[in-house]
Amino acid sequence: DPSSVSRFNHANRNATATKDNKMSMKQSILIVGTVAYSTFAGVREIFVTVLGYNTIEIVRVVRSKEADNGIRVFDSNGNLVGVSKAAGSKDINETLVQRNPMIIAPVRHISSAIIFGLMIPVSFSLFPQVGKIKKENLEEEFQSLDGNSELFYHRGL
Repeated sequence: DPSSVSRFNHANRNATATKDNKMSMKQSILIVGTVAYSTFAGVREIFVTVLGYNTIEIVRVVRSKEADNGIRVFDSNGNLVGVSKAAGSKDINETLVQRNPMIIAPVRHISSAIIFGLMIPVSFSLFPQVGKIKKENLEEEFQSLDGNSELFYHRGL
């Protein structure tokens, strides 16, 4: 739901920027994007362009005041140093990169391949492939055999 995404972005913005009640062009773009996105609400597969627009424009529009007015910057002790527009722009760009599914997808695929590539051999090595069984636990034909009191069998993977 685009409106819940907008509310989430607005609630988690940097609150340095002051609030004014006049509707800007950016807010108008957000409304148009919300209407366009809502148009596809019943469609099973949402078009990539709509998703891309939603990702970029909602973050850019809802958090645009951070780039326009700047956000607070602090020193290493947490003391306020001032308000920076460059930090606001960097904040928005980092959020866009973080929410871009095309950037995150390769990381997910590579990490899954590494995890599965390591997990399967380790899980196979935890348990021996050859099991032991005492002759007395087997059928009568095996109990009469001379030799060891234990026999072995291949468990497989």
